[in-house]
Amino acid sequence: MTPTIRTYSCACGRVKCEAVGAPILSAVCYCADCQEGGRRIEALPGAAPVRDPDGGTPYLTYRDDRFRCLAGEELLTDYRLKPRSPTRRVVASCCDSGMYLKFDPGFWVSTYRLRYEGELPPIEMRTNARRRNPEYATPTDAPSYPGFPLGLFWRLASARIAMLLGR
Repeated sequence: MTPTIRTYSCACGRVKCEAVGAPILSAVCYCADCQEGGRRIEALPGAAPVRDPDGGTPYLTYRDDRFRCLAGEELLTDYRLKPRSPTRRVVASCCDSGMYLKFDPGFWVSTYRLRYEGELPPIEMRTNARRRNPEYATPTDAPSYPGFPLGLFWRLASARIAMLLGR
């Protein structure tokens, strides 16, 4: 069976990325860092949204070995909330489109779900939901957790083991 290949690009099309296979996770994060990082990206001139109206940032998370930049890598710029932060938010400088989030030294990349077009896997969980904007009804499409659930860490650990085993 041929694995699913999902491509996405920045708003102007100069930066293109691809992710292969099923994501580790399709989730929405409401943590303070994701909300602040999203606000900063969206405040860039002409930037497209990376957050949902309720403040959540939807991601498709892939293993590093299943993600690559196809074009425009030289146009990618890193943003960090603090100078020593292990989390980089990567933006296409050509049009200020948020492209992905990379936690160093992690082995995964969380791509901004709103950059993709077409059919995507359903949202599987909402993390740090205690921080979501209460002015909006709580979505019922997936479980919501007040923090980071154990299932999230289980998925990451399982993906790391599969990666080490070459699967």
